[in-house]
Amino acid sequence: MNSAKCLTEARRKDSERRRTKVMSALDQLATLGEEITVSAVSRAAGVHRSLIYRHPDLHAAVTARAAAEPPPGTITGPSASKQSLLADIANLTDRIRRQDTHIRHLEQRLTEAIGEQVWQQAGLGGPPDHDDLQKRVNQLEQHIAELRQQLADRDDDLDAAPSLTSLGETPWCNQLAWVDERAGEPHV
Repeated sequence: MNSAKCLTEARRKDSERRRTKVMSALDQLATLGEEITVSAVSRAAGVHRSLIYRHPDLHAAVTARAAAEPPPGTITGPSASKQSLLADIANLTDRIRRQDTHIRHLEQRLTEAIGEQVWQQAGLGGPPDHDDLQKRVNQLEQHIAELRQQLADRDDDLDAAPSLTSLGETPWCNQLAWVDERAGEPHV
């Protein structure tokens, strides 16, 4: 065999071996559900991208597999990094904590409202009407003002009493017993 034939045969075998590697890598990426692109297939096969572009049948196989539906059971969609997943977990945990706090607050308000309603319906002495209480307070304040005025009038009368004793008259408060003129009976 001459050297030209040997070189041609070696080149053909090498080309066949690389084509087989490309097709194996394509099958492997499709099975794993990985993204299928010319770059991804060439990386997985360990060949240069130009090999796939130079062979129209290989290029057609890669683009056909890229457009095909993924096999059942494979993972599809974008993948997320560990940091983004941890950030999502932290955000969701914080959101759950806020919602738990809000739910506890609403439960407390509901408990208070239902408790007050039951208290009033049971007749256990729910709070009386505010307007009635305010009227009673106003009445008592008026009565206190009247009593204070009466006390001030009596203090004025007592202040005037020493001037009567200086004139020789005895005020009624210094007497041990006095007689009610209407009844004619002594009071002590």
